[in-house]
Amino acid sequence: MTTQWDVKRYTTQHNFVTNYGYEVVELLAPQQNDVILDLGCGNGELSYEISKRSHKVYGIDFAQSMVEQANKDYPHIEFIQHNAELAFPFAKESFDAVFSNAALHWMHNADAVIKNIKEVLKPNGRFVFEMGGKGNVNNVLTAIEKAAKSYGVTKFSAFNFYPSIAEYATLLENNGFRVSFAVHFDRPTLLQTAEGLRNWVKMFRNDVLSQIPNDSHEDYLSEVESLAKGTQYQNGQWYADYVRLRMVAIKLK
Repeated sequence: MTTQWDVKRYTTQHNFVTNYGYEVVELLAPQQNDVILDLGCGNGELSYEISKRSHKVYGIDFAQSMVEQANKDYPHIEFIQHNAELAFPFAKESFDAVFSNAALHWMHNADAVIKNIKEVLKPNGRFVFEMGGKGNVNNVLTAIEKAAKSYGVTKFSAFNFYPSIAEYATLLENNGFRVSFAVHFDRPTLLQTAEGLRNWVKMFRNDVLSQIPNDSHEDYLSEVESLAKGTQYQNGQWYADYVRLRMVAIKLK
């Protein structure tokens, strides 16, 4: 799980993360009396959208910079910096729903996270989420790591957990949830501007970039582009080979 996020870069160059999240809000279908937790709330934009249709929303995120920005932009919503792999700072059975968009794949201990979600959900409460699924950004990551090896980098952090439907459904069912909806699908995602792939690496794989000397960054990024171009560059634009897992699970009584 990463602790440092460039909020400005995230908001201006990677706003597709939030934009695609509006589809997940529709799947959540917030109700007027719902109290909802946004898990991995990021800059709070989707929390705000949910708040317009529900009674009360809380947001938690591991990145302090994101939480600070969210509290600044949406002061009527309470955002808390918290590691979701630890017990949540809320009363037992206090939420009608837990929502999460593009966050769960940063949390390595998925079993602990699901247990914590179950603890704060009311009976029959719903857990609605989208995350990176099995095969997510395989081509991009292959290019990033292959190029890095030519600069002597051999250590690659296991930053993300990209499960299949079966893998995540098993975790949910083992923790007292019933899966009511699940889809695993390809979503080639446009990366804005001619610098799109470079910006993606700087935003999401800075752990690799930081191991390469600063004066070699541009050459390294050019090599990543060269390796990825055959599959990820189409009609003059960069795309990331996103694969998503979207699910709804209901807490059993």
